[in-house]
Amino acid sequence: MKPEIHLPYISRRNFLRRTIPAALGATVLSNTIRELHILNTAVAQQPQLTDYKALVCIFLNGGNDSNNLIIPTIPAEWDNYAAIRTAALAIPNTDGSPATALALNSKNGQPGFPGPDNHTYGFHPAMPELRNLFNQGFVAPVFNIGTLSFPLTKVQYSTKSVPRPPQLFSHSDQQTQWQTSLPDQTYSSGWGGRISDLMTSPVNVNAGGLISMAVTLAGSNIFEVGNANTSPQYAITTGGAVTLSSVSGARRTALDAFLGTDKASTNLQTKAYAEILDHSIDQAEILSSLLSIQNTSGPLNGQPTGGPPTWFSRFPGNVTTPNGGSTFGSGLMSQMKMVARLIELGSKSTALGVNGLGMKRQIFFIQVGGYDTHTNQTNNQGQTSTDNAKVIIGSHANLLAELSQAMNALHLAMGDIGVRPGQSTSLQNQVTSFTVSDFARTFPCNGFGSDHGWGGHHIVCGGAVKGGATYGKFPTLAVNGPDDTDTGRWIPTTSVDQYAATLASWFGVDSDNLDTVFPNLGRFSTPNLGFI
Repeated sequence: MKPEIHLPYISRRNFLRRTIPAALGATVLSNTIRELHILNTAVAQQPQLTDYKALVCIFLNGGNDSNNLIIPTIPAEWDNYAAIRTAALAIPNTDGSPATALALNSKNGQPGFPGPDNHTYGFHPAMPELRNLFNQGFVAPVFNIGTLSFPLTKVQYSTKSVPRPPQLFSHSDQQTQWQTSLPDQTYSSGWGGRISDLMTSPVNVNAGGLISMAVTLAGSNIFEVGNANTSPQYAITTGGAVTLSSVSGARRTALDAFLGTDKASTNLQTKAYAEILDHSIDQAEILSSLLSIQNTSGPLNGQPTGGPPTWFSRFPGNVTTPNGGSTFGSGLMSQMKMVARLIELGSKSTALGVNGLGMKRQIFFIQVGGYDTHTNQTNNQGQTSTDNAKVIIGSHANLLAELSQAMNALHLAMGDIGVRPGQSTSLQNQVTSFTVSDFARTFPCNGFGSDHGWGGHHIVCGGAVKGGATYGKFPTLAVNGPDDTDTGRWIPTTSVDQYAATLASWFGVDSDNLDTVFPNLGRFSTPNLGFI
């Protein structure tokens, strides 16, 4: 006989606190409870939306050295770049080969695009996929974005005559300010969460949809936390929905009874906790079922269904850095594949036999670390002699190759899936991915890598993007120059608010409600940068 097991008494409250967050992790309950004190029902009504759109936020954790993401290629400008970056960091200027900066064929100056800025640029040689998408018109770099309380010049920065964001160059503070777009006030929500609030109450654009608008594959984040929290972030893994384990039969009956009692509670916190938990359990079960069906919805052995869809192959498990770099397993690629799967499901209706989630809008948050490249940024670290074969590979090249291949995979997969029933355009035109990061890094090399900076360049990708052109003002690459604090940290010329508001406008936030989502937007003269 099996030994009899005697369990200690656990109250209903402790049972829920111990068991559910560990088993689910699915609605990031701690954030939800924290936000209860700022419930806000005064959200302006948005018009009903009938099309489908998704935003995919890619957080480059640690501070991406965007000075090597986009490289100046006019010979005199490149010479200046190379002298300051030194042999340890300077990417060789473009000569048409894949082992140098990859030249961009810009549309700047053409009708419908920004005017010429009298520069030429190249992408890091580890990014041929994004270079090709740029040249095809699907990728737009946006220059020198950063956290700002107000527009700020070098003189104003030096004299402290205009407020600057607090705790500049700090990872945690700048991550928060990027995700909230509220650098000068105590934060309680992120701009993705405020968009979700706006589109969920009082009119829910996803009415009838089966999961939350806000989905994270990178755990809890402030970006997707709303003020009213009407669409709490829903956390899943690259393997799918996180479901309750070992909770069935009598245990499940008991759990349902506990939740039923708590949902009827007069205590606001207890009621909200139980409602969100109950909903997350239902979402996990529905999503797990639909993902299983999706796994066998593709052709197999000449039959119309039976295997995975062919577009799954757009997302390989490994990434290989070009030009003799590394091959490695990619967590970012795995996250991106799950995002693509949820977009495919989300963009389909819930009608019988369609097996969709019935969504009109979805916001995704994914994340990849390793961008804090104080050392080991290239394989030529610590050297003073030029070695082009070594400087184009290393940890940063691996990261940029992973980013380029993952963003490209999502774009191509959306094209493979194509036009959804009831829609008039391909999913490729309905999905926009974009990068964010703590900050950029110092322009001068520290001998082994680069240190914490401020303003940096970012990438937007999708069929709706007015790509093939650059947006914003490229900084003057001079230490102590007009765009520098004093150590090669660029003072941003575009604010996070402007970058985010441009994305939000495309997503469906009307001009009357932009200030609800971005309270500081009115401080900047151009609320829409025009890249989408």
